[in-house]
Amino acid sequence: MLFHVRMDVGVPHDLDPDVRAELVATEKARALELQRAGTWVHLWRVVGQYSNISVFDVADATEMHDLLWSLPLFPYMQVQVTALTEHPSALSAQEP
Repeated sequence: MLFHVRMDVGVPHDLDPDVRAELVATEKARALELQRAGTWVHLWRVVGQYSNISVFDVADATEMHDLLWSLPLFPYMQVQVTALTEHPSALSAQEP
């Protein structure tokens, strides 16, 4: 099941710089792990913002929820999740 996810990150400015650096490093490692596993299919930066647009391929909404909660920066995120399904006019939906 595909999900479109927008993540807007708002790390507090007064967070200890060492804590922030560790959070960012562990977030990157987790993102790379999920991409290599084929779960985090697309990851796009929103220009001029500390935000991303992503596409995830997971079994269901529960797995999507658990995945988001596993992200180290999740406590500092505003997240919008939209379930996706194939559009009937998509090339992939056409019969050969």
